[in-house]
Amino acid sequence: MDDSETGFNLKVVLVSFKQCLDEKEEVLLDPYIASWKGLVRFLNSLGTIFSFISKDVVSKLQIMERLRGGPQSEHYRSLQTMVAHELSNQLVDLEHRSHHPESGCRTVLRLHRALRWLQLFLEGLRTSPEDTRTSVLCTDSYNASLAAYHPWIVRRTVTVAFYALPTRKVFLEAMNVGPPEQAVQMLGEALPFIERVYNVSQKLYAEHSLLDLP
Repeated sequence: MDDSETGFNLKVVLVSFKQCLDEKEEVLLDPYIASWKGLVRFLNSLGTIFSFISKDVVSKLQIMERLRGGPQSEHYRSLQTMVAHELSNQLVDLEHRSHHPESGCRTVLRLHRALRWLQLFLEGLRTSPEDTRTSVLCTDSYNASLAAYHPWIVRRTVTVAFYALPTRKVFLEAMNVGPPEQAVQMLGEALPFIERVYNVSQKLYAEHSLLDLP
């Protein structure tokens, strides 16, 4: 396990998702990007096993940072303003990838799906018995989220790689919040912040029929 990221604490990262929602329950993109960067640090601290996810996430975060820093940045303040802007200006490929392969809507959708996988996996770590195999937890979480969007060869490669995952105890200790039982308690307190952001995003995408963007 690489603990070179001194000062890293998963609780701080998970709680930071609380800052993603404003009083109108709009998903603010700057804190969303920052919170995801913290999750990438956590994934990278576990070694290369999750690199297939973290590398893709990093590329998506770079796209969103370019949009936030570009001439239309005011339209990318929140998920809601982004969706309204890109749909009204036909900046989203709704059926086939063509002119807008790096639209904000498509990019955040990929982050949204990955967030669901991580949320399910962390919840599984929280609620599972001490001797539970993390490979099973991770595979179940993957099958319930990202697997539907990956070709068979990727699914096969990923699920085989999961067999090399460390124990549940090692995962909990990597969160840097104390002993395993303290990490379990922390997850119970902090995961609802991710769940809320996920649910608000899911509802918005469903309302605009954006959940299956190519």
